[in-house]
Amino acid sequence: MYTPPLFKQDRAASLKFADERGFATMCAFDGKKPVASSLPFYLTYADDGTPHAAFHVARHNPLVKLADGSTSWLLAINGPDAYVSPDWYVSPDQVPTWLYQSVHLTGPVRVLSDAELAVQIDTLSAKFEDWLLPKKPWTSAKMTAGRLEAMKKAIVGLVMTVEEVEGSFKLNQHKSEADYAAIANALGDGDADAKAISQLMRQTRPQIFTDQAFADDTTKLERSAT
Repeated sequence: MYTPPLFKQDRAASLKFADERGFATMCAFDGKKPVASSLPFYLTYADDGTPHAAFHVARHNPLVKLADGSTSWLLAINGPDAYVSPDWYVSPDQVPTWLYQSVHLTGPVRVLSDAELAVQIDTLSAKFEDWLLPKKPWTSAKMTAGRLEAMKKAIVGLVMTVEEVEGSFKLNQHKSEADYAAIANALGDGDADAKAISQLMRQTRPQIFTDQAFADDTTKLERSAT
């Protein structure tokens, strides 16, 4: 991953982002071309702190044959993204750009045993069912034994031993306070992703917006006094 120093995220922040997203594109190379699948996953940690990304795919997915336990794969996790128009900046001579969050995890992938797959299915579903609380969580226990076993035979559990963690959060950190605030404000009027980027920008440099709010309030008081 190409990551300018100003956008680079540390290991802890990158892993936290990846775990919270829980959905990514897994990429491997079959010797001739890239092979990729979009899939949900969760992270666990070994006793020595090594992260493991667990997931499963359909049994006939070409990724299955590539899981040799030694060749590195890439798990690409993306967050919200938003286009930035040069017209929104305070400063002149700006160019179009795109703001985003992205984390790449790389490492070898192996096939899970049947026992490990059973745990993985329940752990993965529990992760995302928690997002729906207070709904009573779905569990595999709600399925008939025969149906559950048939479904398990149709998938293959996989786990990546994460050897490298890379994160890039491009949020215009290199821009002046005036330009930074202008872009955050403009994105706040956009679609869901643009609004999410705007909120992240405000969280990244909160003092800019505290100062801006104070200045706006002062201006309003001055106007009301005249």
